[in-house]
Amino acid sequence: MSGPQNGLPALPQGVLELIARLERAGHPAYAVGGCVRDGLLGRPARDWDIGTAATPAQVSDLFDGDRVLPTGLPHGTVTLLLEGGPYEVTTFRMDGGYSDGRHPDRVTFVPELLPDLARRDFTVNAMALHPERGLIDPFGGRADLAAGLIRCVGEPRDRFAEDALRILRALRLAAELGFAVEDHTAKAALAQAESLCRVSPERLREELTRLLCGDHAAPVLARFAPILFTLIPELAPTVMQRQNTPHHHLDVWTHTLETLRNIPAEPALRLTMLLHDVGKPACRFTDAEGRDHFRGHAEAGLRMADRVLRRLRYENDTREQVLRLIRHHDLHTPPELPAVRRMLNRLGEPALRQLLLVQRADIMGKNPVGLADKLARIDGVEARLEQILAERLCWRRADLAVGGRELIAAGHRPGPALGALLDAMLHEVMAGRLPNEPQALLAWAGRPGGPLERPGP
Repeated sequence: MSGPQNGLPALPQGVLELIARLERAGHPAYAVGGCVRDGLLGRPARDWDIGTAATPAQVSDLFDGDRVLPTGLPHGTVTLLLEGGPYEVTTFRMDGGYSDGRHPDRVTFVPELLPDLARRDFTVNAMALHPERGLIDPFGGRADLAAGLIRCVGEPRDRFAEDALRILRALRLAAELGFAVEDHTAKAALAQAESLCRVSPERLREELTRLLCGDHAAPVLARFAPILFTLIPELAPTVMQRQNTPHHHLDVWTHTLETLRNIPAEPALRLTMLLHDVGKPACRFTDAEGRDHFRGHAEAGLRMADRVLRRLRYENDTREQVLRLIRHHDLHTPPELPAVRRMLNRLGEPALRQLLLVQRADIMGKNPVGLADKLARIDGVEARLEQILAERLCWRRADLAVGGRELIAAGHRPGPALGALLDAMLHEVMAGRLPNEPQALLAWAGRPGGPLERPGP
């Protein structure tokens, strides 16, 4: 790496060699965009992007013999699979109009860096770094980094009209970096939020997921709730939806934001907390004493969340995780061995651990009165879970000391009845009423066709 100069970040050796190779061929080149921003903040760069005066054809010719992928030729981008890479190399360009509010109508390659920086979204992303020429910062990006501001390059209304996804990206950067959105930029984002409807669900999903997983997602969503509600209008009724119960002291939306603060930054978990109470407004019932009830809100929220996740094209695995957690988020398992074994059997270890994280976060967003007792229940369930796993206690069919083969050898017929018998046997073992020992299990199963009937699980 090059050594830092004047507080500038060091460039990795692979980037230095790439820039040098381009410039020896007469093509000015710089590290550009988010990698420069992250380097100035002392954060590891997700990737290193290179801007250059070379056209894609010239880059391909220059790196003939190396792996060159034409990943974005219409926009001037090729990807070089070099040591330390991959590296995206993009020709300096100017964009034409954005008649669809998503893509430039035309892209014009240019030989200079400054027009390329001028077309970018935010000042903190409109900087370039060169090992000799240092930092190129024509729009005050470094000052905005120091001030903790997300500010559009030029007129915010124009930047958001060009690509509405930039509205959501501004929020995502604020959530990831803990920055404020500059006032003029914020006003334009709120005013133009409806234009997000023109953006593809896949692009919205990517930015929303990164926003939710930012360390500062909750305050950003609190400030810019109307923008989120453009994507997920199902959440709008939760705002100011009171919860007059002994368990809650916050309205549903504020409670939701509190739970986001208290869950690990994993997409399925953050999505679960965002949507776990979305069904409450539709299920609210106030009794004669003035107390609110939300019976059935988990099932109602499950259906609403499913629509949201399908609309935003979340992959099936994430969608299924979120729906499973929403379905069970209000199920209070007692910290007793049989009950925890049953939940472990029902969900499996990874899902049960996720559910306990969800329930802990949910509790942290509730009335502080009685909080210690509620958290103690979660602690107790976790302790029983660790005991079951450490002691290898039986909680699934595979753990039974006898299986279908042994029961068939004892005279039982294969088929659905055999499976039902194994399930009933497992139920008795998990309840602690039957020892998990071959002789005891076979004796309990009884002789095939005998009068002994087994209860179902």
